[in-house]
Amino acid sequence: MGNPLNLPFDPIERAHDNWAARWGKSPAMAAVTSIMRAQQLLLGQLDAVLKPYELTFARYEALVLLTFSSTGALPLGKIGERLMVHPTSVTNTIDRLERQGFVRRRPNPRDGRGTLAEITDAGREVVERATRDLLDMEFGLGCYSDEELWEIYTVFRKLRVNYGDFRAES
Repeated sequence: MGNPLNLPFDPIERAHDNWAARWGKSPAMAAVTSIMRAQQLLLGQLDAVLKPYELTFARYEALVLLTFSSTGALPLGKIGERLMVHPTSVTNTIDRLERQGFVRRRPNPRDGRGTLAEITDAGREVVERATRDLLDMEFGLGCYSDEELWEIYTVFRKLRVNYGDFRAES
């Protein structure tokens, strides 16, 4: 998956050394640059695994969310809230999934103006197959132990709470 750079040095460490020489040490700069590079690497790997299903990770997440719903359907606004994306992104995602036959739109019986996205049988089948493939490759994080994965989760949970994604339990 992807083309390893196989550089003889860590470019982020080198960038930080240059940064430190000019502006002073910044662990935050090194951390955020590492996070952004990790996101590039992971998204590339995940999208490569999902490509045979004609899915991106964003569309896969939407299908998974619909499978978690007791009815297999959710209002578009709720999808955006749960996936933490802009309403336009939800519309584009659902449009594509609908064209692929993985989702259908239907009127929301609780809200005459609203629309529900509902997963189809084909959508359920593709999400099951894609999930097996993602689990087999450990979502690209196979180099970490379960303990390390929970540590990563905890570190980023603090950031998400700080930015207001949700309220931390007392």
